[in-house]
Amino acid sequence: MIRFSWSKEQVQAYAKRRVKYIRHIEKVPNIPPEEREKLKRVAERYVFRANDYYLGLINWADPNDPIRHLIIPREEELSDWGELDASNEKAVTVTRGVQHKYPDTVLLLCNEVCGSYCRYCFRKRLFMDENSEVTNDVSEGIAYISENPQVSNVLLTGGDPLLMSTRRIVEILEALWAIPHVKIIRIGSKMPAFDPWRVLNDLPLQHALQSYSAPDRRIYLMAHFDHPRELTEPAVEGIDTFISCGVICVNQCPLVKGVNDDPAVLAELYEKLSFIGCPPYYLFQGRPTAGNEPYEVPIVRGWHIFSEAMKHGAGLARRARYVMSHRTGKIEILAVDGSYIYLRYHRAYDATMRGQFMIYQRDDQACWLDELEPAEGLGAPRFEPVPPGEDWNDAD
Repeated sequence: MIRFSWSKEQVQAYAKRRVKYIRHIEKVPNIPPEEREKLKRVAERYVFRANDYYLGLINWADPNDPIRHLIIPREEELSDWGELDASNEKAVTVTRGVQHKYPDTVLLLCNEVCGSYCRYCFRKRLFMDENSEVTNDVSEGIAYISENPQVSNVLLTGGDPLLMSTRRIVEILEALWAIPHVKIIRIGSKMPAFDPWRVLNDLPLQHALQSYSAPDRRIYLMAHFDHPRELTEPAVEGIDTFISCGVICVNQCPLVKGVNDDPAVLAELYEKLSFIGCPPYYLFQGRPTAGNEPYEVPIVRGWHIFSEAMKHGAGLARRARYVMSHRTGKIEILAVDGSYIYLRYHRAYDATMRGQFMIYQRDDQACWLDELEPAEGLGAPRFEPVPPGEDWNDAD
């Protein structure tokens, strides 16, 4: 078990730590007043939220600081680009707050708040006033899971489930535990990065994790560290606490321009994650979500960054798959050469497409599958962007 040589004073300080949330960009003192006024327009469309701990990780003297890029709005977010539901999650929503895309996995969108709001978020629509996709009442979702015995995995997501009260988390864990065919409960959360004290300070939460993560039925933490500087001492101690409670920890994050689109940074992140027992799982290609244009990395460049990072570190630091969460499934980006981009369906909504290998013309500007041209005569499907409000399987 990883432990640090903290002083008694440090331990006491951490035990008492409570982050303070800031919900208005004009209250961030490190941003000059004239810039704050410009960014207010962005925050009015795509909500801003942060806390003093996470803001304290920013080097304010560096305008290109990666942590700054993660949570401080940018004017370019207002460009007319992308769709709010870029992967058409509406098409796999079976009831409010419940998504069922793959046979064995169901998503419960059980919270519509995050510790802070990542500027590149692919679900920013959930945080808008007119949105009603998330529900605090998961009873319909629990009933749906209970009635579908093929469902062995349940992912608690949103929003961030760890922002819910411990009482609500325990109620959901208890309800899922009572369903015999649910063998894995995943908690998708960036709270270990945004607020490590969420778990460090909460003994009842730790007890619940210990109670509902058993040798044959595990809780998994799908952590979300994007940059090595997020792996502070309290963040690492938080991960150690999850592990001590019997939770299996892995990390998934997107490739984000200005944050981790550098092979050395990505390799460092992956190596440190492997050291602390939270090895990399997925590296996501950024979805073409409205407001996300300044954070996009083209597929070809992304592949070269990823493949170079994969040359470093031991095996546990090189377990990630580079994937796109497309509306038709999770597509692994396998390779790029001088002429083609090689892809494979890692998971697919349509059973006939599972495992399908596809070859597309190399396009160094393309950021998403819908922008790629199939290689002539090799049978890869052509995808067109789906107009808002239409299901993917209604498209040509």
